[in-house]
Amino acid sequence: MAAESTAFTPLTLPVLPLDGEVVLPGMVVPLDLSDSEVRAAVEAAQAAARTTPGKPRVLLVPRIDGTYANTGVLGTVEQVGRLADGDPGALIRGRGRVRIGAGTTGPGAALWVEGTSVDETVPEPLPGQVAELVKEYKALATAWLRKRGAWQVVDRVQAIDDVSALADNSGYSPFLSTDQKVELLETTDPVARLKLATQQLRDHLAEQDVAETIAKDVQEGVDKQQREFLLRRQLEAVRKELRELNGEQEAEESDDYRARVEAADLPEKVREAALKEVDKLERASDQSPEGSWIRTWLDTVLEMPWNERTEDAYDIQGAKAVLDAEHSGLEDVKERITEYLAVRKRRNDRGLGVIGGRRGGAVLALVGPPGVGKTSLGESVAHAMGRKFVRVALGGVRDEAEIRGHRRTYVGALPGRVVRAVKEAGSMNPVVLLDEIDKVGSDFRGDPAAALLEVLDPAQNHTFRDHYLEVELDLSDVVFLATANVLEAIPEALADRMEIVRLDGYTEDEKVVIARDHLLPRQLERAGLGADEVTIDESALRKLAGEYTREAGVRTLERSVARLLRKIAAQHELGERELPFTVRDEDLRDLIGRPHHVPESAQDPAERRTSVPGVATGLAVTGAGGDVLYVEASLADPETGAAGLTLTGQLGDVMKESAQIALSFLRSHGAELELPVADLKDRGVHIHFPAGAVPKDGPSAGITMTTALASLLSGRLVRTDVAMTGEVSLTGRVLPIGGVKQKLLAAHRAGVTTVIIPKRNEPDLDDVPAEVLDKLDVHAVTDVRQVLELALAPATNGAASEVPVAA
Repeated sequence: MAAESTAFTPLTLPVLPLDGEVVLPGMVVPLDLSDSEVRAAVEAAQAAARTTPGKPRVLLVPRIDGTYANTGVLGTVEQVGRLADGDPGALIRGRGRVRIGAGTTGPGAALWVEGTSVDETVPEPLPGQVAELVKEYKALATAWLRKRGAWQVVDRVQAIDDVSALADNSGYSPFLSTDQKVELLETTDPVARLKLATQQLRDHLAEQDVAETIAKDVQEGVDKQQREFLLRRQLEAVRKELRELNGEQEAEESDDYRARVEAADLPEKVREAALKEVDKLERASDQSPEGSWIRTWLDTVLEMPWNERTEDAYDIQGAKAVLDAEHSGLEDVKERITEYLAVRKRRNDRGLGVIGGRRGGAVLALVGPPGVGKTSLGESVAHAMGRKFVRVALGGVRDEAEIRGHRRTYVGALPGRVVRAVKEAGSMNPVVLLDEIDKVGSDFRGDPAAALLEVLDPAQNHTFRDHYLEVELDLSDVVFLATANVLEAIPEALADRMEIVRLDGYTEDEKVVIARDHLLPRQLERAGLGADEVTIDESALRKLAGEYTREAGVRTLERSVARLLRKIAAQHELGERELPFTVRDEDLRDLIGRPHHVPESAQDPAERRTSVPGVATGLAVTGAGGDVLYVEASLADPETGAAGLTLTGQLGDVMKESAQIALSFLRSHGAELELPVADLKDRGVHIHFPAGAVPKDGPSAGITMTTALASLLSGRLVRTDVAMTGEVSLTGRVLPIGGVKQKLLAAHRAGVTTVIIPKRNEPDLDDVPAEVLDKLDVHAVTDVRQVLELALAPATNGAASEVPVAA
């Protein structure tokens, strides 16, 4: 390839700007002199030509969006006259490239610039690669010109031997964009420019071929449809004549469907409905859309496993062993499944499989915080029972047709998700997991939760009708397992049809067992490590569960184990750690950083939240399980603060009313409790619940707010190791609340040792794991006075005389 050479020939030329146009050397273009800039440049060139020999010269420069190119073309004014439309014009021929320099002065109103001409010659003879490139370009240009019917131009292109002129000849191509032409103009190396022009022409021909192929396919498709229509009409007429001649019935597609329906093992009513549809198909025209709908419906009905059932595994001990092996804890669910299998076995032994047309299915709702194993439990239940398993995700479903199916008249109609799940399972008694049933929404398309009422009602689902099938489907033998995080988010009528099984989260001991037996082996395999290469001590697992994660489930714990193993694998590959390696609790900080959840009792006494009067520790239940909730109270300065009650922290109406009740109780019983209630009359009271971005509601923080206000007025601190929950009444009674198990598990996770609950919630302690109760000192109370006696620390000298004031 020839190297680019530049002749430093100085030129001073008037600029003729081209808006949206590009002229390459060798091109001859007519320009309209009615444009003031064009006329000024041509007149300036003519004025300059009077003092120098030769034709007037201008510099043709592309101007794109007001910006001039760096390279222009030296043009000579060949002729000035009138264009075909009668307007004044000039014929200009491009001569060669010019690099544009600085602006200068000259005669006329045009812009003058200094420039340097570019030498674009290629030494002879041409190298072999360049000659091949010239040959390829000419072949491509000839093919394109012949497609356009420009035969007279083909010879002209074939006659061009100069590499630079051949590349610039592509400037006449109408398919090139302005940017592509500018790129050709600014490529001063002739060989590189010819390569660029060849590539542009090759790309355009490829696009043309694709467009022609698509157009040809479309035309062929239209012709085929027309031809098929005519042939079918002719075939229909021929068959009709033959049938009349021989007196025989025609063997059509409808006959094939009729044979399939009669051969299929269908319930009697389903068979009758299917045969009616076959009759309609026989009467329908081949071109009728109704025929397509009927065929799709028949295919769906024939694919349904109407009489297919899997045999339940009645090995009760084996089923329990499977559940225990795949999930630790969750005893309530395991017991319920074991009971279900035992009853099924006895009914089967006594020939009571079907009673009143209903089989012995089950509808369970597994309610609990994320990460406790609700979804994975469904597959384990199917494994233990020996049934097929299908998961139906309901999160975000807003269309009622997703459950009941579409009417067949709609384009693209499908059966509902329940029918599709049974078809996918291939049996009429699968385990169907309805995942995230509390996330079902409703809008103008209907309420899917209302459509689920029939599906999950054991008294109705043996005759379930899908809008698409429109035949009865027996779901009474299906085991439905629904999962939800928040029971209150499930409509009451739907929750009433399900047996609620609560999964309130794991204790720390259970988390350690799960991490050791389930999470660690799975994450070792994913990290590409062997069990003999990395081991984690139980003390390290306990610290991971207690201080690095604080959750009801084990998802974050599994992520922490995975992060730990990834760190060890990376250090081993970098040569920083030898294997095998045993992770101990003292190694965790170096591997994955500091703990995120240090118990309040383990912090410095001066840094604890309850280190000042007016702060109490409560217990709450959220969608993620139980949690510790702090309540802060303060009094405004009597001179600046307005009297009244201020509540912050995104509280709901019930919680606001609890605050009013707590304040009213202290005002009416303050003297009895030896509190300076006079401060409550003229000074504003402010109660705040930290984590203000999280909405909070419910009555169970009543005694917590009462304790915080009593601590504020008395100056006595609330004990750090005490947490409480319970509703308060105007007379000071402590009323029962819900979620005792989740709240006690949260208190245990947070390092609290003493918990106050209502006396009437004492029976709920039977649900709390024994290992958690052993580590908690639970007090069941009936009156707020008992709460204050347990929660408030003894008064110090002068403590009651100084009440904290809000800033």
